[in-house]
Amino acid sequence: MNNDISLKAVAYGEVLWDVFGSEKKIGGAPLNVALRMKTFGCDVAMISCVGNDKDGEAILNHIKQLGLETDTIMQSDSFPTGLVTVTLNEIGSASYEINYPSAWDKIVLNDLAKKLVTEADVLIYGSLVCRDEVSRQALQELLQTKVYKVFDVNLRKPHYSYEILEELMLSADFIKFNDEEIIEIATAFGSSFTTIEDNVTYISEKTNTKAICVTRGKDGALLLWKGKCYKNEGYSVKVADTVGAGDSFLATLITYLLTNTEPQKAIDFACAVGALVAAAPGANPEISFNKIEEIIHK
Repeated sequence: MNNDISLKAVAYGEVLWDVFGSEKKIGGAPLNVALRMKTFGCDVAMISCVGNDKDGEAILNHIKQLGLETDTIMQSDSFPTGLVTVTLNEIGSASYEINYPSAWDKIVLNDLAKKLVTEADVLIYGSLVCRDEVSRQALQELLQTKVYKVFDVNLRKPHYSYEILEELMLSADFIKFNDEEIIEIATAFGSSFTTIEDNVTYISEKTNTKAICVTRGKDGALLLWKGKCYKNEGYSVKVADTVGAGDSFLATLITYLLTNTEPQKAIDFACAVGALVAAAPGANPEISFNKIEEIIHK
């Protein structure tokens, strides 16, 4: 695999604290993606908003320590830093209670944020940030640029509508779903198909999106890329929790696909990273290239 990456990326959306009982871990899907891309050597910026409070200062300090710029993370005097209560079931799968309104619901773009997106190779955005009109309008402005756009579907009830999801899909060059999300969305848009493969084709034709991936938990992932379908059947690990596993998968897949790695190698590498994140607590554990190669070849 190519470990010398030259890719400019901007992630847009929520930064927050995931609260596990008495413990807090930094999170938010777009930030998780950004932090993982940073570990691969990408030049990454994060556009978001935190509160002018202790939680917000802690996030900014943490992000700076990890080497991400914070000039495009605004601070709000009116809204608090985002908190999400995470509940894990007996197999480590997470459910979320997401505080509203939070600072990241009220993202307003500064000139630097707009400039970074016009100069980037890729913009990564999700659906959760569109639950509030303020952040949704800011995203819609960024989606007018010619940058390569990656839409990370994140269905968190009740924070989405099919009308907005359709707009976000139509703007995307690449869409990432999990297996439940693609079935739900395809069915909502009129699909009568039951398999993931058929629904990938259906969504691709419906939205004119040529690149789609679907994560399948322990069963790996499926990728549609340049007219061909690629699969990985997953890697066996003991799950600590699933928080952030899909985000690290996406970060890895996009990084390697957009730096011309062979698609099968890219999806294998991405599934390995996702599995290793699921095997460790929290969304952003450290992962070495040696561990990734080891799980692939085990």
